[in-house]
Amino acid sequence: MQATDQGRVMYMGTGRRKSAVARVRLVPGNGQLIINGKPGDLYLQFNPEYLSVAKAPLETLGLESDYDILVNAHGGGLTGQADAVRLGVARALCQLDPDNRKPLKTEGYLTRDPRAKERKKYGLRKARKAPQFSKR
Repeated sequence: MQATDQGRVMYMGTGRRKSAVARVRLVPGNGQLIINGKPGDLYLQFNPEYLSVAKAPLETLGLESDYDILVNAHGGGLTGQADAVRLGVARALCQLDPDNRKPLKTEGYLTRDPRAKERKKYGLRKARKAPQFSKR
């Protein structure tokens, strides 16, 4: 969804992964990543893998220094949040220009990863781990 904030145009997208949710806003800028009010590298603990995952859709299109990424993330851990940011950025880029959809789709950035934690069942220790069996 395209919105305006104080005369600036911004593009929004929501990403989800496991139990993490990231509300992403793309604003014309110089390539900063800000997550929950903190610089992205600080929030993602200077982990280069998380940082590259979060910025991957912009790098695919060659726009990494054209837009700032403002993220409000909650739930899950850093891996889930980084993947949620990637999906949110990809969705926002599709709103920016519908022609961006094809290259993002071929890279797999528009696919929501449906894997989530399986629930614990009664009589078991975890989702599938059973108590030790004793014959006698």
